[in-house]
Amino acid sequence: MAFRCQRDSYAREFSTTVLSCRPAELLIDDGSGNHKNKEKLSGYHVVLEDTLLFPEGGGQPDDRGSIDNIPVLRVTRRGSEADHFLLTPLAPGSQVQVQLDWERRFDHMQQHSGQHLITAVADHLFGLKTTSWELGRCRSTIELDSPMVLPEQIVAIEQSVNEKIRSRLPVIVKELSPDDPEVEKVRGRGLPDDHAGPIRVITIEGVDSNMCCGTHVGNLSDLQVIKILGTEKGKKNKTNIVFLTGNRVLKWMERSHGSQKALTSLLKCGVEEHAEAVQKLQNSAKLLQKNNLNLLRDLAVLTAHSLRDSPDRGGMIVLHRKDGDSEFMNIIANEIGIEDTLLFLTVGDEKGAGLFLLAGPIEAVDMLGPRVAELLQGKGAGKKGCFQGKATKLSRRVEVQALLQDYLSSQSAEE
Repeated sequence: MAFRCQRDSYAREFSTTVLSCRPAELLIDDGSGNHKNKEKLSGYHVVLEDTLLFPEGGGQPDDRGSIDNIPVLRVTRRGSEADHFLLTPLAPGSQVQVQLDWERRFDHMQQHSGQHLITAVADHLFGLKTTSWELGRCRSTIELDSPMVLPEQIVAIEQSVNEKIRSRLPVIVKELSPDDPEVEKVRGRGLPDDHAGPIRVITIEGVDSNMCCGTHVGNLSDLQVIKILGTEKGKKNKTNIVFLTGNRVLKWMERSHGSQKALTSLLKCGVEEHAEAVQKLQNSAKLLQKNNLNLLRDLAVLTAHSLRDSPDRGGMIVLHRKDGDSEFMNIIANEIGIEDTLLFLTVGDEKGAGLFLLAGPIEAVDMLGPRVAELLQGKGAGKKGCFQGKATKLSRRVEVQALLQDYLSSQSAEE
């Protein structure tokens, strides 16, 4: 059967009867993309005599809304029925009021009808066939069966679809019986295995007819505008068109305008000069970075000579510098070059993470290096009298110094 949401995509509220209610569970994604992190909710699957809430299908996500003011967290199709997941049970046979989250629904209607329009125009103008599409949270994509779509083709497609929106072409929904000869003339990618009842056909007058279970606008004028943001490389020999329709275009423009205002304030120039101003800043940053690196290298050499020539350095040299890097430490180690002295260098946040280097006699470094890494709660590797790596607890440098001092004391005692 076709649900009320499919018969009238603009209906926002109505009354119906509860047919059944059974215990169920729902996995909620935490947004990390890891299926292992999903939260499991215990609730109920409620089946209604009819529903305003669209169950996911045809590339369109499911609706949200409420039943007797109880939030519906998910709607899924099961054969000819729709399961509404609620945390509160409802009594079979009771009359209930169903309310729709209209903002979400209308957004889905705009994106879905926009996809049908782009798909039809891309095929008509250039023979570009749609193989799949995705209605995303912020943007939508259409996968085309072509390894490349030219920029001038995108311009032509966008111009054509917006002309048809301005022409206010009707979007008509028909229901055909499966044995109707008209079905064979309608574009589509096949029906689900559990499909039951009539076949819905969405027709954009004079443009396209397509089998579809989703909800759609009644006139292309409700799409307002379509903006194609560009193309992306898809699966093998496929190209994805990225697009926005209707209210999403307005929100995108609002975000873009906000970014432009912020950049205008920061860069102290007009919008048309943003790119040039950023390029100048990048060039300046690269030059400063290069100069800073040269200064840091010179400082490393001077520091190494100062440490090497210090009369009270003993058998161990220790140095920490916040604004150094691995090259800074390696220059110092190479410049000092004292094979009978332990050199312990660290750079980074003295109370947090950073880098470390231990150099000296090969036998001592091979034994002490892993222990130093363990004390600093880090990882490292070494060869030929040098062990270095990353640390997460530079605050434990004092413990490392104590370890090195104990080693030197034990060596003196043996001698």
